[in-house]
Amino acid sequence: ICVFVPPVEHVENLPLVILLHGVYGSSWVWTQKGGVHRTAWEMIQKGTIKPIVIAMPSDGLWGDGSGYLAHNNYDFEKWIVEDVPNAIVQNIPSVSKTSELFISGLSMGGFGALRLGIKYAKKFKAISAHSSITDITQMPNFVEESKENYEQEDYLENSILGVLKKYGDTLPKIRFDCGSEDELISQNRELHTALNKSGVEHIYEEFEGGHEWPYWQKHISKTLRFFSDSIKTEQ
Repeated sequence: ICVFVPPVEHVENLPLVILLHGVYGSSWVWTQKGGVHRTAWEMIQKGTIKPIVIAMPSDGLWGDGSGYLAHNNYDFEKWIVEDVPNAIVQNIPSVSKTSELFISGLSMGGFGALRLGIKYAKKFKAISAHSSITDITQMPNFVEESKENYEQEDYLENSILGVLKKYGDTLPKIRFDCGSEDELISQNRELHTALNKSGVEHIYEEFEGGHEWPYWQKHISKTLRFFSDSIKTEQ
């Protein structure tokens, strides 16, 4: 887990953002390719966002990507939802068990953020996703492993709309975006349309760009601002 801790003094219970990477990625890509730590610190210094801690975990490093799911005798879902927050609380003094939790990611990480954020709505206050896979049937478009590796026993667990149907009684705040030239643009538009038809409140945005780091590097600031706006005012 790579962690960004803002160099501010006399703070406690800082909100924790869990930021998930895509396929072929690891815990370092959001800093080394996305520069998210620099973006966050600049925004904090300008007062654009409130101080936050950002945890950037590996997805578990199974195959080309784990999908942040439980499969092949590993539980990558539990790793993100339970182990990562617990590790941060144990090691970062400015984060506590009462810190507000947020989750975001790109591509496969966007799928993880939306799926886990909806499934564990009692844990996460808000979700923000970029260029998201919306169903595990899309995973073979990005990895060599077959979709059978990712399929869950309950078919509803395999897609964003499925987990929404299964767990959607209570939801965090939701936003997601996608580039107009992204290969996943049609799937993201379909998700947006389906959420509208179901009456699920959310924010969906499209911007120029493709499935690439310049897009994510530019638009991660929108996620940070969305999360900051959702933080309790007393913090």
